[in-house]
Amino acid sequence: MKFEDLLSQVGDEPVFETGFLLAGSGGAAGVQRQLSRWVRAGRVVQLRRELYALVSPFRKVAPHPFMVSNRLFRGSYVSREAALAHYGLIPEGVPLVTAAGNGRPRRMETPLGAFDLRHLKSTLIRGFRTEEVAQGQRAFVATPEKALLDLVYLAEGGDSSAFLRGLRLQHLERLNPHALAVMAALFGGKKAARATQTITALIREEKEAYKDL
Repeated sequence: MKFEDLLSQVGDEPVFETGFLLAGSGGAAGVQRQLSRWVRAGRVVQLRRELYALVSPFRKVAPHPFMVSNRLFRGSYVSREAALAHYGLIPEGVPLVTAAGNGRPRRMETPLGAFDLRHLKSTLIRGFRTEEVAQGQRAFVATPEKALLDLVYLAEGGDSSAFLRGLRLQHLERLNPHALAVMAALFGGKKAARATQTITALIREEKEAYKDL
């Protein structure tokens, strides 16, 4: 395979897997050798085993970090601070994209950024949806309520008033109190319940503050 052939096959793809290249290639070993050469030449970057991306100026599409996270950690969804920033619920973006899933917890440093997977039991792998994160790119992302409660659940002291107020939550009208209560019941236990009470109070405080403007 020539590099021009690779561009014709994956030039419009933000990331690609080796399996995408195998049809009519003459064998996986040959494809892998070529990819290794292109990685050394700085034309392609490897994200994990069998997952690659073209580098600029060869790529036509910049990979969105949320889509990359989904591809790095199969069966996961983007959550916690990254999702909260996506919805505008915290005032700044975050450099680390955190995913939730039932796989082994791990962090991956890649040429496209840093990605973290946090473990949740299978019964908690819900409360996410498909979001269009860039033109032509979609990713599994927690709902605002689930992203917030995932953070509470996984952070030490995440249910404390100091922790929740320290997030500097904003645009709280984007949270659905009923959906928050449903998600809290899914987690069960006092931690989620305490956090939900504090978040509900913060929603009321924000509403009162807007009334005074």
